[in-house]
Order: sequence, then C-alpha cells, then structure tokens
Amino acid sequence: MNERTWPHRSETSHFSTLQFPIKNSTRKHENSTSKPSRVRQFRSSSSSSRRSDQFRDFAALPNDVLTKIAANFSLPNLQAASLVCKSWRDGLRPLREAMLFLRWGKRFKHGRGGVQPNVEKALDSFLKGAARGSTLAMVDAGLVYWEMGKKEEGVALYRKAAELGDPAGQCNLGISYLQAEPPNMKEAVKWLHEASVAGYVRGQYQLALCLHRGSGTNQNLPEAARWYLRAAEGGYVRAMYNVSLCYSLGTGFSQNHRQSRKWMKRAADHGHRKAQFEHGLSLFSEGQMMKAVVYLELAARGGETAAAHVKNVIFQQLPPPSRERALSLADNWLPLPSSR
Repeated sequence: MNERTWPHRSETSHFSTLQFPIKNSTRKHENSTSKPSRVRQFRSSSSSSRRSDQFRDFAALPNDVLTKIAANFSLPNLQAASLVCKSWRDGLRPLREAMLFLRWGKRFKHGRGGVQPNVEKALDSFLKGAARGSTLAMVDAGLVYWEMGKKEEGVALYRKAAELGDPAGQCNLGISYLQAEPPNMKEAVKWLHEASVAGYVRGQYQLALCLHRGSGTNQNLPEAARWYLRAAEGGYVRAMYNVSLCYSLGTGFSQNHRQSRKWMKRAADHGHRKAQFEHGLSLFSEGQMMKAVVYLELAARGGETAAAHVKNVIFQQLPPPSRERALSLADNWLPLPSSR
C-alpha cells in the first residue's frame, strides 16, 4: 500500500487480580459471649467459597468468547493465558496452533529458516492460521492477497481482523478505504482512529494526514500535529519528519526552531532521505562542513539528486583528510531502528 507524507496544498493486562477479603476493624460493641472460632470458621469457609466461585467463573467462559478475546494475542500471551485453567488451555489450543502456521507463513513469504520463498505456501499457512481465529494470520493473509492484486479478498480479511479489535487490521482496512475507487474517507477515518487510540503508530500517522488535509473529517491542524507527534514518539520515521515541519512552519504547534531541528535530525538518523538532505543543509549553514557532507552523501545515496550537487560543492572546499573521513562515516553509517 502506498502512503503519502506531508500533504500537498491541493489536497493493561487482560486479567483482573483475585480480590482478597478485607479484615474488618475491631467492633466497639462486640458480644463477649460470642465464639470466635465459629466466626473464623465461617469467614474462612465463605472466603474459600468466593475464591472457588471466581475460579469457576474463569473456567465457565465459553470457548467462542475466549477465542474472540484472545484473537490478537501473540504466542507468549497465549501461553500465559493457557496457564489460567484447564478450560482455557483447551479452549486456546486452536490459537496456539495458528501461531505455528503463522510462523511457517512468514518463513515461506520471506525465505527464512532454511526454506525458499514461496508465496502460495505462505498464503496457505496464513489462511490456516486465520481459520483457527488468529487476527495476526488474517492480517498477513490479507496483505498477501493485496500484493497479489486480489484486493477484495484482502479487504475481507482486514475487516474480519479489524472487527475483532486487531490494530494492524484496523489500520490496513482504513488505508484500503483511502485507496478504494472511489475512496470512502469516512470509513477510512473511523478505522484509522480505532487503530490510533490502540497505539498503532502507522494508523496514527495516517490519521494525522487525514486531519491535516481535512479528508473524511474536518481539517484540524492542532489535532493532526498531536497525532504526528504520537506516531513520531512511537518511532515512525515519516511522522518525525512531519513533526519537524509542523514546528518549523507553525502548523498545529507554536513555531519552535529548536524542536524542528531536533525532530529533523531524528528523522535523518533513522534514514529519512529528505530529512538527511535538509539536516545537511542546516549543518552547512552553520559551518559544520564535514558533518554536512556526511548527511548530504547519505541523502544522495538514497535518491535525493539535489543533495549530490550541494555535497560536491562543499566537498571541494574540504581538505583531503576531511573528505576521506566524511566518506568513511557515510560508508559505515547505519540507521537507527524505527517502526518504519
């Protein structure tokens, strides 16, 4: 799915803790002839009964309800939930099996674990995981269908995962509505918002773009800037670049060049080539020639043709040792890890 960056002007835990009985404070008018042993025995038996009832409540949860609750669980979460009681262990068996199919699907799709890439086998594995109720497998199967050009099948799986509360499914469904012919902007914003409040950074970025453009909702620049910032803080590189522009232009935020420079450098250090170009120009304007050459060289290697021209001009002004040092730094540079 293609995504856009800065808009053009034309456009807690799943389980609650068991409650323990709270001891009452000493009563002022206690009957001196009462028998404490009987009282303690009654309290003990009643509290044991309450704990027993709570365990029965866990075990009595229907398997179809349990499967829906745990549909987007990862394998570690499924393993932990399976320890709650025997009923849960049995009820979650299909989802644990789905995790095995999901793992094999990823191996076939990416050619990992000693197997050759095979899209058909990957899709078959993902579909078997989806049939067992895993929203993670539904999303991966939907993505394979989408990449094969079978968008209706992909959207159907995204929708099923989204309705079960999977943030990736909600985000992908929202983007599908954005790219539909014609686009369904209101549905797109609805599902992107669901993914965003669940903390899914890609959804936060896409929602910010919609709020920025006024697509499917009223234009709201302060709200757009806040969602850009949420996504940037979550490690989404494109959002880092847009946060920098928001601070630089005073769009949604008060103008703040210090914050703008901070986020531009973060985006550059995470591999955003336009940010590398602009940060390189900023370093050049401050007289930091060698650092400027490093970032401009990285931007040029990433496809920013204008960066190559500026770099060559600065490069000629550097002494030979600094030139070698700058190119060595660019050769050994690695982007910081990010969500995108």
